[in-house]
Parts: sequence; structure tokens; C-alpha cells
Amino acid sequence: MKKSSKLLPVIGWSMWFSEYLFLERSWAKDENTLKAGLQRLRDFPRPFWLALFVEGTRFTQAKLLAAQEYAASAGIPVPRNVLIPRTKGFVTAVSHMRTFVPAIYDVTVAIPKTSPAPTMIRLFKGQPSVVHVHLKRHLMKDLPETDDAVAQWCRDAFVAKDKLLDKHVAEDSFGEQLQDTGRPVKSLLVVVSWAILLIFGAMKLFQWSSLLSSWKGLTFSAVALAIVMVLMQILIQFSQSERSTPAKVAPGKPKNGGETSGTREDKRQ
Repeated sequence: MKKSSKLLPVIGWSMWFSEYLFLERSWAKDENTLKAGLQRLRDFPRPFWLALFVEGTRFTQAKLLAAQEYAASAGIPVPRNVLIPRTKGFVTAVSHMRTFVPAIYDVTVAIPKTSPAPTMIRLFKGQPSVVHVHLKRHLMKDLPETDDAVAQWCRDAFVAKDKLLDKHVAEDSFGEQLQDTGRPVKSLLVVVSWAILLIFGAMKLFQWSSLLSSWKGLTFSAVALAIVMVLMQILIQFSQSERSTPAKVAPGKPKNGGETSGTREDKRQ
């Protein structure tokens, strides 16, 4: 995740406590950070999964157009639904985790036409959204051995992912039998447990401090509530893909030998 994300209220803090790897979008700075983080996973005491957003940042139509321009100039397949993957991090992850991670799960996410897109606002309002997820499992032992071949494997996977999303756009489905995963009971128990704990703790805090029994206490509570609301608004604005910061892409050389051109690409989320 982007390094500044860990400063976001609630979500960013949870990422920090969950030991996310925070990067600065500069390979010179991020290479050692990424390698050290991946190496720690070798001796991690519990089962884990590592999510890689290979496109690099959030998806917007403007960035899709920039990626298409870059692809056309570089003579590579022009994407229609995804951005061009940035393969350095993926190659590094494969090379460091090949011996102790058995498989890679290629995840493609799409929103049905009849369902509103999931947003932080809808999440806070408790409004559900339908999401179609396509999973494909690749054994790590089946991946190529060299870094260049792994990078090409990743690019080919995104070409296939682009075609899969074309199918979803046309048919509103990935074309395979849908499996409703339902709501996991374990997650519900965790949420309910934390909710009870936090509500009980807040009530005890109010009783102990007598915050609501004086004007000073009421003022303090109102200010604290206003700060929480402001922080939540910052989080909502940050979650909007249109506000994401473009990431620079290495310039590509056109096949016709013309001048190279720099462009930008981002990640779909």
C-alpha cells in the first residue's frame, strides 16, 4: 500500500497493525522494504495471504486512457478494462516466496450492471452491493524460472483478465456457475464481539469521567464527535478513485522508432 495510507483514520491504522507493506512508489526506496517484508513472511508463525495490486494504484477512466496511449506507443496489447501491470513488485514477490508459497490466486472483480458500486458511504450506511469475483489458481511450481519470464507471465495474465472483463461487460457474468459465498459466521462473531467491547468500554468511560454531567463534558464529547466525523469524511474522500494520485510509468519506445513518451497508469480497485 502507499505509505501515506497508514495515516488514514481507522482503515490506515488497521493496515498498520496488520503489518501491511507500505511503499513510496519509488523502486530505489521500495526494493529493500519489499524484500525485507517478504523475507519476514518465511518465518511468519501463522498461515497468511499476501494481496498484490499489480496495476500499482486505483483505476480511473483518465488513467485507462493514459495506459492505452502508452500501450499503443510501446506496441503491446491495448487494455480496455484494466491497466498495464507493473511487474517489478510481482517478480520480486515470486522470487522470494517461491519456496514456501504453494500457489497464486488470480482474482478478477466486477460489479453487475444492476448493482450500485460499493463505496465507503454505502458501507457506513449499511447498504450492500453485489460483487462478482472470478478466482483462478496457479501453482507456484508452474511459473517460469527467470525474472523476465515471470514478468511476461504477469502481463499475459492481465491480457487474459482484460478479455474476461470484456465477457462480463457483454454478459453481466463471467460465464461460469455462480457460487453464493454467503456471510461467514466467523467474521460476524468478530464484529459483534468488538462492537460489544467498544460500546461497553465507552459506557464505562462516560460513567467514570462523568463527561455528560457537565457543560465541559458535553462540549468535549461534541468536539470529539466532530473530529471523528471530519476524519471519516477524509477517509471517504480518499477512497474515491478520481482523487487518486497518478503514478509515473517508464517511457516506452514506439515500434516505428519515434520519440519516447511518458505516461501514467493506475490500479483498479
